[in-house]
Amino acid sequence: MTQRQNLLELKELRVDRGGVPVLDIPSFSLYQNEFVSLIGPNGAGKSTLLLSVLGLMKCQTGTVSYRGSVIGSQAQWLDLRRRTAMVLQDPLLFDATVFDNVASGLNIRGMGRGEIKKRVATYLERFNLAHMAQRSARKLSGGEARRVSLARAFAVEPEVIFFDEPFANLDPPTRQALTDDMDGIIRDRGIAAILVTHDQSEALRMSQRIVVMNGGRIVQQGTPAEVMNHPVNEFVANFVGMETILEGEVVSNNDQQMAVVVAGREVDTVGDVEPGARVYCCIRPENVTISVSHPDQKSSARNLYAGRVTDVASMGPFLRLQLDCGFPLTAYVTRESFAKLELCEGKEVYASFKATSVHLIRRRAA
Repeated sequence: MTQRQNLLELKELRVDRGGVPVLDIPSFSLYQNEFVSLIGPNGAGKSTLLLSVLGLMKCQTGTVSYRGSVIGSQAQWLDLRRRTAMVLQDPLLFDATVFDNVASGLNIRGMGRGEIKKRVATYLERFNLAHMAQRSARKLSGGEARRVSLARAFAVEPEVIFFDEPFANLDPPTRQALTDDMDGIIRDRGIAAILVTHDQSEALRMSQRIVVMNGGRIVQQGTPAEVMNHPVNEFVANFVGMETILEGEVVSNNDQQMAVVVAGREVDTVGDVEPGARVYCCIRPENVTISVSHPDQKSSARNLYAGRVTDVASMGPFLRLQLDCGFPLTAYVTRESFAKLELCEGKEVYASFKATSVHLIRRRAA
């Protein structure tokens, strides 16, 4: 197996504001052709990380290396910025035509006029902007302005591209179309990318690796499946959509077939935690099945509880059910299933989930 090339590396990077640490990254690497998403709450340090990588924010300690060389001098920082591009939430377009906006980065780099025309035409076409090349940037819609911003960034054909919430506040169809175009070009060109986003569906769809940040630190990173299904602590579990997080105590472990007592009820799970340990049982809502009659005993779900619907909320194509099963449990159902099962608040139901759908996290000692 070929070892991935380490493109960008941070070591012992720390940023303070007013004497207060806002970023503390012992180590972080971005590899060749890798797409990484940074997720976390507001103030987690995601945008600060991007600005620090480009030398646009002063770091108290630490180093940034590119292709194995530590960036130190102003000339080296300038060279790094010429190899990269950044797309912000606000497109920040010049008061000029679409063509001139897309060409701006190429002009700064001193590219010849003929090559600029060819390069701009390529990316206007890729982002469906060719028909508005001479339109004023002031006359663009929000979605069109974002397309111009993306075309401008990709036109310089960077080795690394940084995105800081570039699709925020766009309607879903426009957002979907833009992310599809962007993702296609990144993969075609083999560009490494870091995306800051609050949209977990974007992170799941495009990333090879997801990095969860909180309080200026990286608290977990891994493949989308690892982060979403195996969070390392309660914060990550809650942030990535483990909407049911139950405190319990392990009462038995028979060859990794475990039982955890939660609010006086037993939950079957799998793992290797010793009896007596205090744990959190984390369950994703899409892994909970709802029925209105007792399920077939042939079901593979080992956890089955009678319960009552206490709340119903819309989640776009799904409905979120809050259940009281002796402990709180959250489930998603399609609108079709909701109607077919005649669900409503107060409805008595059965909720089930597999033992393998329960992710255990050890509780830290107080």
